[in-house]
Amino acid sequence: MLLENMWAEDPEPKVREQYAEALADFKKRGLIVHELPIQQECLKLVTDPRKGKNMFVLGMLCRIYNRDADKAKEEIAKIFRKKSDKVININHDLFDAGYGFALDNIGYQFSITTAPEDRLESALVMNGNTAAGLGVMAAGIELVSMYPITPATSASHYLADDFPLTGGFVHQAEDEIAAIGFAIGASYAGKTACTITSGPGIALKTEMIGLAVMAEIPLVIINVQRGGPATGLPTKVEQGDLLACIFGAPGDAPKVVLAASTISECFHFVILARKLAESFRTPVLILTDANLATGVQAIERPEATDEWFAPPVDQSKWDENVLPYDWDEKTGLSERPIPGMRGGEYILTGLAHNRNSKIAYDTKSNQEGMDMRSRKLAALAATLKPPEVHGDPEGDLLIVGWGSTIGAIEEAVDLARDAGNKVSSVHLRFLSPMEPGLKTATRLTHHCPVARTGATHSSRTCCGRTRSWILTAGPRSRATRCHPPPSAGSLTKPSNR
Repeated sequence: MLLENMWAEDPEPKVREQYAEALADFKKRGLIVHELPIQQECLKLVTDPRKGKNMFVLGMLCRIYNRDADKAKEEIAKIFRKKSDKVININHDLFDAGYGFALDNIGYQFSITTAPEDRLESALVMNGNTAAGLGVMAAGIELVSMYPITPATSASHYLADDFPLTGGFVHQAEDEIAAIGFAIGASYAGKTACTITSGPGIALKTEMIGLAVMAEIPLVIINVQRGGPATGLPTKVEQGDLLACIFGAPGDAPKVVLAASTISECFHFVILARKLAESFRTPVLILTDANLATGVQAIERPEATDEWFAPPVDQSKWDENVLPYDWDEKTGLSERPIPGMRGGEYILTGLAHNRNSKIAYDTKSNQEGMDMRSRKLAALAATLKPPEVHGDPEGDLLIVGWGSTIGAIEEAVDLARDAGNKVSSVHLRFLSPMEPGLKTATRLTHHCPVARTGATHSSRTCCGRTRSWILTAGPRSRATRCHPPPSAGSLTKPSNR
């Protein structure tokens, strides 16, 4: 353990006492402790060591772990490229001082090589927010409208720098409601737009998400989750927005909800979301979280294909015999007239409407509209594949997870299996509609806990529109048992009234 020793000579006796107790406790636990005068060394270069310790320690770590010092200094210069040369130089000096201190005072060094099976032929190193921003460009989306909010803001910083290179535009709105309104307007005009936010932003955008559902306007929404409720824990990790994203709307507002599990999926799911939004005329929400947003990892370099990009805006003549909401009876899908298509003019409304987009308060029209919007999710659900089981399909315990918990869950499962336990896991990507086969998987095991980072106690919420079950879990430190869902015949059928 490398330990800063500044508290050993603190002017407060209580602080010195607490430091001594902590040091004794570390040694009692068998740790080899190296007390280091990091603050004193930094004071040789800067007047405020709090602004220098990170670079000093970075230099130490580069020496200890045999990392390329020149490459590290290039990254430092890149990070501070908008600052003056003086700022860059002092950070370089602190880095060099830390590297030299480790060389002279720490008598060990490690060289950690990557296992051959883990090596990537061509890799990119990035965090989840950067991956999502790159996914926006790869999807052919040309507009992102958002309001700054932790932990999503760095996505807009990345896009502000690089989005113009692909013809894109970042609009910083005056608030969350304006941001999604701007995006909906752009999508209505023909090019699917994106808005990026976090939990409090989703709360403010709720009514406008309902507008996109009712008017059947394609839209991509990225929710970088954080701790809640209210202002909550802006810089901490939590998967607390699932039910709000699926059900948080006045009335019945079915929408597609995806959950990215890895940084690579933060990239690829934006492309998928844009395609789904346009094919099903609906908003698509992508759930990431602070863990993915800020975690940096090497991912396989994506190989771009023409299939990723959005097609040109269709400006051909519209068949006047086709209504603006000419719903297919089985799937609820319909073609979308785009402004500028001659003969395709119609009145866009958030009110209940019929196939001709005319405001309609009668029971038959309202029931038909709700049925058609719900059938779109059923049609999507019919195309989904069951999630892969990590481990054996049968056993004593099946852990269900979603989002960034995949690494912790699968590592725990592997350790348990190595110890002889019959444990497996499945990880969900589609949360609305739910991926098929989960009921079968749970029946092949004796227990089915659900693991996620949140504080909600065990609950099961039926998504009656698609006959699927949403499973939530207990506190992040323990899993909560859930029972198999009832048969489809016991689910309440929707009323015809």
